[in-house]
Amino acid sequence: MTSTIKSNVSKKIIFAFLVIASIYVLFPIIIVFMNSFKGRLFISTEPFKLPSTNPENTTFVGWANYATGITKIKFFKAFGYSLWITLASVAGILLISTMLAWYITRVKSKITSLIYYSLVFSMIVPFQMVMFTMSKMANILHLDNPLGIVLVYIGFGAGMSTFMFAGFIKSIPLSLEEAAMIDGATPPQIFFQVILPMLKSTAITVAILEIMWVWNDYLLPYLTIGTDYKTIPIAIQYLRGGYGAVDMGAMMAMLVLAMLPVIIFYLSCQKYIIKGVLAGAVKG
Repeated sequence: MTSTIKSNVSKKIIFAFLVIASIYVLFPIIIVFMNSFKGRLFISTEPFKLPSTNPENTTFVGWANYATGITKIKFFKAFGYSLWITLASVAGILLISTMLAWYITRVKSKITSLIYYSLVFSMIVPFQMVMFTMSKMANILHLDNPLGIVLVYIGFGAGMSTFMFAGFIKSIPLSLEEAAMIDGATPPQIFFQVILPMLKSTAITVAILEIMWVWNDYLLPYLTIGTDYKTIPIAIQYLRGGYGAVDMGAMMAMLVLAMLPVIIFYLSCQKYIIKGVLAGAVKG
């Protein structure tokens, strides 16, 4: 009886903690969404108040901030660049890292071990240490365009994704591949028809993490492709006017539009996250 009471109390404490943590995380998003419907002058003076339609103190401006922001930063053009870079980069990361993880897991040699530990090491190297060298090399190799930056993202994203895929592939019995080989399957057929379908949960987890990174990234596109091809994070910065003036209403509205695709994708795929992370943490 006592143990049951203690268990219930523990569950309530954990639940209360999770609720508080959720509010802490969601509060900034709610504030941004709420302020996207206010006049820009009221965002600074009344940031935590709900938009009001009171005739004496009207702060609600409807969709005006969204219309202004979309026009000022050419949102749909920036959205197109961000969408292409994100989808192409994540697709490349998933394809290359799954194949690489399968190879270095099944082929044991000093070279594959070196590749694996080099990728693991790349996960702990801060981007700031290599950003200037990387931007210079991207310029020399003519990667400073929406197509070239995809290769840069694939290089930066391969470390974590290969690590996660390798962890899961180690848990797949080698007998499955041997059986497929006895049936006459070639290595590409074994990979695409046997291994790849089993990587679904891990692939979705990696895709979510990589999409959130590439879509929201500001520094790498700014250093590589500059202002010639503005992605959404770069375009939003151009809502700043002279002498530090900022159209806060339009900025809040554009931040909401920038967050929506990632939030929708995350909510639709969140059930795979824990399963994929646990699968990628398996040790061989």
